[in-house]
Amino acid sequence: SVTALRFGSYELENSGISGPFSSSETDVNDLDATELINVFWNQDYSCFAAGTSHGFRIYNCDPFSETFRRDLKNGGFGIVEMLFRCNILALVSGGSNSQYSSNKVMIWDDHQCRCIGEFSFRSEVRAVKLRRDRIVVVLEHKIFVYNFIDLKLLHQIETLSNPRGLCCLSHSMNTSVMVCPGRRRGQVRIEHFGLNLTKIIQAHDAHLASLTLTLDGLLLATASTRGTLIRVFNTMDGTCLQEVV
Repeated sequence: SVTALRFGSYELENSGISGPFSSSETDVNDLDATELINVFWNQDYSCFAAGTSHGFRIYNCDPFSETFRRDLKNGGFGIVEMLFRCNILALVSGGSNSQYSSNKVMIWDDHQCRCIGEFSFRSEVRAVKLRRDRIVVVLEHKIFVYNFIDLKLLHQIETLSNPRGLCCLSHSMNTSVMVCPGRRRGQVRIEHFGLNLTKIIQAHDAHLASLTLTLDGLLLATASTRGTLIRVFNTMDGTCLQEVV
């Protein structure tokens, strides 16, 4: 569970780059010393973030280019969650030499070049998901949903063991949908926050391997660890619309 929520001012080392989405040049000598930890798409797949052993880097997809990077003197980030193309990111420690704990989420404002908020938990953070009005933090057995503006805790949801950090949000302003594992194997929990509606569906017999929503949150695609098929569901009534083998 959450143990602390505070605002802070962690300063990252600015590698001579001005502005949140300005261009940067890659130092060839840095490539040998920097380890790639993980890669994360933004919500419309126009950019992606790379968490490295020394910080993070943001890339534009079309045309492909590195738009900016931030480097730490000690350690890096295993989770770098973007919010479309804005200056706010969610960062979680990663790599063997990181100076931060993997049970903390930092809300980073790249315009101010500082951490404006921090969540601390008693266990490792598996994933962070953002939308314009919500911050969702995924632990192995629990999910916390916060209001973005004031960081107030809105919901706590218990799940089956979720080491993959499976969770997905809709990104239309007209719908507020979240999907995550339920409390039984192969089960998916659908939350329509705007409608105060919860739907539980038995998506698979095996454990869940992946799930994703359309941007409006009305369709859900799931796959299990068997890897034999993908199922598509209507999130309003839970009906299975299609199976893709």
